[in-house]
Amino acid sequence: MAAVPLGFEWRVALRFLREGRMQSLLIVAGVAAGVAVITYITALIHGLQANTIAKTLGTQAHISLRAPDDVVTPIAADANFAVVLSDTQPRAQRLRSVANWQQLLPVLERMPDVVAVSPMVSGSGLALRGEASQSVALMGVELERYAQIVNLRDKLVSGAWSLAPGEAMIGMELASDLGVRAGDRFTLDTGRTTETLRVSALLDMGVKDLNRRTVIVPLRSGQSLLSVPGGATVLDMQVRDVWQADALTQQLRARYDYKVESWQDNNAQLVSALKAQTISTTVIRAVVLVVVILGIASVLVVSVVQKRREIGILRAMGTTRGQVMRVFLLQGAVVGAVGSVMGVLLSWVLVAVFTAFARSVQGGALFEIALTWQDALTAALTATCCGVLAAVIPSRSAAAMDPAQAIRM
Repeated sequence: MAAVPLGFEWRVALRFLREGRMQSLLIVAGVAAGVAVITYITALIHGLQANTIAKTLGTQAHISLRAPDDVVTPIAADANFAVVLSDTQPRAQRLRSVANWQQLLPVLERMPDVVAVSPMVSGSGLALRGEASQSVALMGVELERYAQIVNLRDKLVSGAWSLAPGEAMIGMELASDLGVRAGDRFTLDTGRTTETLRVSALLDMGVKDLNRRTVIVPLRSGQSLLSVPGGATVLDMQVRDVWQADALTQQLRARYDYKVESWQDNNAQLVSALKAQTISTTVIRAVVLVVVILGIASVLVVSVVQKRREIGILRAMGTTRGQVMRVFLLQGAVVGAVGSVMGVLLSWVLVAVFTAFARSVQGGALFEIALTWQDALTAALTATCCGVLAAVIPSRSAAAMDPAQAIRM
């Protein structure tokens, strides 16, 4: 028997696809639509989640370290009996500095996953000017350190990048409520002391409530206003990977006797929503892949029925069962590969359309969405593998045909 020329399976597979041109085009279009849906949804969800996290973490630290809460100490009645005050009223929490924060600061900065650490004194107060008064959240910071935690430069609306003694940066809404602009003065009353401050800059924190409450002063001024001399009530930390913040928080809790909270702890509902969103996206992608597999399999099953005589002739000419199987497996791979390429191109078009028409109130893009080559390659390879997988049953059916019976049909 003469040797079968190299590439025989490829030629037969492509010929079968050309002969069933309409079926082939329809299933390629189906695969392209499935891949486009998968890649577009992936890019959309990634962009939405990245935008949500960026806005959430744009005004807060990844990890915050504070002094532990005051707790009620059990009172021992005698050596064998202790009265545990479990049902008593919790103790009121006073403003306390983190113990030994000056020594702790360089230790935290040397940790490999930590990008920046910023000491802060935070508390509440009352901003006054004329007849206007507004409850505010006071933050005493070292400006350059804190700018590594929250990018205040991008939030600067007017005024100068300056936070000298006696100066304060305040939110836009607070400035409107007090009737002040950069360079004007207002009074800050913390209940412990009162100080007149000059507005050095107005900030847009991105959230109206924050714009109405935010007052940022130098660290020493905050210590004086809140009666925490030389102290820091919070050590804010920025980490390289925001999703590793929780793991680092657990390490710090195990190492130090402080109250340590990650951004996940402070935004539990957001994290739950993001997880639910990711699960929903995964389910949608899985369903689309199942539909793609069933579509390719159905077309190839029909092709096997239509090509029974040709398959019988090939078998009678000496084509092995393995070669027949490879013919249909290659058909599945070709359909999956061509459909995936078209689907990736279509998804880029969908991304461009979304970017062009989905606009915010200010007229800019609603949020940034981009299809990465990693996502595109993953979708293309997955669709190609699904094409091969879908061809397994039809290929086995074709290989199992009896040549004589197939030719007679």
